[in-house]
Amino acid sequence: MILESLVTTLDEQGRINLAPLGPIVLPPQSPGGLPQFLLRPYEGSTTCDNLLASGNAVIHVIDDALLIAKTAIGKIDANDLVVPIPGLEDTHVRLNRCHRWFAVRVTQRAGTPPRHELTASCLDSGLVDPFFGFNRAKHAVIEAAVAATRLHLLPPEKIEEELERARIAIEKTGGEHEREALQLIQRHVRESSIS
Repeated sequence: MILESLVTTLDEQGRINLAPLGPIVLPPQSPGGLPQFLLRPYEGSTTCDNLLASGNAVIHVIDDALLIAKTAIGKIDANDLVVPIPGLEDTHVRLNRCHRWFAVRVTQRAGTPPRHELTASCLDSGLVDPFFGFNRAKHAVIEAAVAATRLHLLPPEKIEEELERARIAIEKTGGEHEREALQLIQRHVRESSIS
């Protein structure tokens, strides 16, 4: 299963990077243990650079569609959004607001650039906010955000189809944050196609 998530990593100067990533959830090494994850970052991304340099990350389960959209289409300043993880303060920071987080360390490297395959084991995990429930609009924002990160890979008509599907779901079932998220994504796609 691919888990749509946001991931925090730190560079060598301690600067925080917050970005979307869809790790594959792997079974725990022991019964009842924490899962492992297969991280597949693309070469040249800040997330990939940080993971290759340090091997450390925190995977976050969230449903904040607006934050997902903002991180998908550009960098945001995450300094006020994170706190250090006790016992891992120097290497791992987690979002203040999330449903669940997993502090991980890469234990195995494979794959061929441009896409690396990094197996990561959990060092710690925690629950923060309770899960409120499923919503089609939030899922539609995720699909639109993924499409917006694939502008260089997908034909423009495929991107437009995805955004139109998202618009319909968001109009029917979304709230203010989901509508704002879609507007940001649509603007990003328009501006990217102009330049």
